[in-house]
Amino acid sequence: MSSLGQMPFFIEFLKTSGLFEDWVKDCPLRYTSPNAPRKRDVRGTILLSVLAGHWRYAHISALRGDGVNPELPGMTKVASEDSVRRALSALPEQESEAWLKQHLQASYEPLLEEPWALDVDTTVKPLYGHQEDEKVGYNPQKPGRPSHAYHSYFIANLRIVMDVEVQAGNQTAASYAQPELWSLLDGLPQSSHPRFLRGDCNWGSERAMEGAEQRGIAHLFKLKQSANVKRS
Repeated sequence: MSSLGQMPFFIEFLKTSGLFEDWVKDCPLRYTSPNAPRKRDVRGTILLSVLAGHWRYAHISALRGDGVNPELPGMTKVASEDSVRRALSALPEQESEAWLKQHLQASYEPLLEEPWALDVDTTVKPLYGHQEDEKVGYNPQKPGRPSHAYHSYFIANLRIVMDVEVQAGNQTAASYAQPELWSLLDGLPQSSHPRFLRGDCNWGSERAMEGAEQRGIAHLFKLKQSANVKRS
């Protein structure tokens, strides 16, 4: 009768499929100190915290009283919030990006054998406090407040996230998201490309349409009702 009660079922799925084992083994985190925590304990703590719905490092302390779930994925203990914070800051950026994208792609790659559509979207995330790349930009809900821009790519209808790129708050335009989008699609075999791209008026630009046409992908973008659009 708690938020942790359903974890054993999902942990069993991760163990049976080998997904957790491969995710931990491929992690580029490296320790040199003999007093450092086990890599499995740190990765497992992050996993359990996310499954419990936590969104701050301080919430990790709530897991330390759980004597059941941490043992299921082979952990010896729940890592402290400081250990998790230091581990994430010590991860090499490029290796970590390749590691996460590889395992994320493995979760949805078999689905791309069927016809599918790709939804592209940009979300403005207002920020409180000081965070990296906090910038004042387009922010309809909190004008004048620093923010981040989340450029997201989804498998339509299933709403499975293929990738999310976090950029500064003044980089909400679709032109900032296109390099990552085209890199994502170019890394897929031609047979796995979407039938069409779908986006709002932020994506209804000539540059975005040219990128889709160069790859032979149909597109459905909204257009702003500007004077030139109305004349044409």
